[in-house]
Amino acid sequence: MRKNMGTVDRVVRSLIAVGVGVLYFTGRISGVLAIVLGALAVVFLLSSFVAWCPLYAPLGISSRKA
Repeated sequence: MRKNMGTVDRVVRSLIAVGVGVLYFTGRISGVLAIVLGALAVVFLLSSFVAWCPLYAPLGISSRKA
């Protein structure tokens, strides 16, 4: 598993995930929307921690500097 995410990509994903968490815990989102966005936030956090995006791999995309 080669890293394919750059620093900016990782920071943006982490900020989005934190934002979704804040929206959930303040009660701004609930129901199905909260579940979908929560799952997406978990994927964003995990991929930013390991610097590897599963969607980037088959598409051959990399935001990491060479």
